[in-house]
Amino acid sequence: MTTLDRARCRLRAHPFALDAALAAGVLVCMVVGSFVDPRGQNGASWAVRRPELLSLALMTCGAAALVLRRRAPRTVLALTGTVSVIECVTGDPRAPVAMSAVVALFTVAAATDRTTTWRLGLSTMTVLTAAAMLGGPLPWYAQENLAIFAWTGMAAAGGDAVRSRRAFVRAMRERAERAERTREEEARRRVAEERLRIARELHDVVAHHIALVNVQASVASHVMDKRPDQAKEALAHVREAGRSALNELRATVGLLRQSDDPEAPTEPAPGLHRLDDLVGTFRSAGLHVEVARADEGTVLPAAVDLAAFRVVQEALTNVQKHVGTGARAEVSVVRVGPHVEITVLDDGTGDGAGGGSDPAEGGGHGLLGMRERVTALGGTLTTGPRYGGGFRVHAILPVTTSTRAPGDAA
Repeated sequence: MTTLDRARCRLRAHPFALDAALAAGVLVCMVVGSFVDPRGQNGASWAVRRPELLSLALMTCGAAALVLRRRAPRTVLALTGTVSVIECVTGDPRAPVAMSAVVALFTVAAATDRTTTWRLGLSTMTVLTAAAMLGGPLPWYAQENLAIFAWTGMAAAGGDAVRSRRAFVRAMRERAERAERTREEEARRRVAEERLRIARELHDVVAHHIALVNVQASVASHVMDKRPDQAKEALAHVREAGRSALNELRATVGLLRQSDDPEAPTEPAPGLHRLDDLVGTFRSAGLHVEVARADEGTVLPAAVDLAAFRVVQEALTNVQKHVGTGARAEVSVVRVGPHVEITVLDDGTGDGAGGGSDPAEGGGHGLLGMRERVTALGGTLTTGPRYGGGFRVHAILPVTTSTRAPGDAA
């Protein structure tokens, strides 16, 4: 901080001292100006005349009133205007008492609105100029009378300009602060959305493969002694599921670690074109899955295709985890007008230890993640138990996406 900045901070912290110094300066200027004779033979001359006691008293009163110009600007203007009128009528018209009224008018214009400035400025100009022209000893066209008119007009205009600049600077500062707050809120919202997206992807990737690993490991442990060939096959499925999970996790974490824009993936994103492979992994784990498709020729956007795949994956994972082996599941993909409908049903008659066929009882985030995916794309998701046992997951996704923020989800 420079010396000038420190001085400004001190003055702003003590406005009364600043006004007192301004009043003293105005008084000195008025007293010095009262000794000048502008009509000397060789131009302006010094010490050729001495101001009257009344003029000195009026100048002192006008300058003293300026000490309170910030606290009561209109009262100070009225007081300084009164002493100026008295000086114009009864005292020496060449004594610059009106300087105090000029400063007071500037303060009023800088502290009030434009309408008040116009009203008080015109009143002050009219009263002082009329008093000098009509009541003073000088001719009405004397330059001292015209000077009063000019100085009061410039004081009103200057104060209004200062007020407008202060308002402009204040508005710009508020706009900058509001933009900064908006930018921070937008950044926090984007971070929250990205964290939600990452959590959803990791859940979908990990939950599916871990459920398959758990089932195959249970099978291997159960048949290890009696049927080692079947146990070896189950362990091979465990190894394959673990390798797939690691590959997908490595790809996801690799994208997150890149500081710049990620490169295009070398493998296509999961979609309904990989539905048969997905169902095959569940069938190899002992889950009976039937697939019915009526969406031939439908080309889905990448986001919709991925959401449809994740809905089927999460729904079958819940069946495998909460119902267990021996259950029967049905997957249907149907194109209905401008939408594609995904339905996953199970009969809830497996031998798993999940405690029932309702995955909502597990306390996980699978159903929540599915709903967020579908709602973000403008679709709807309906889940709930079936009459007679089992669970139903039904998603309706638009063929043409119209995405919206996750916060807009119902």
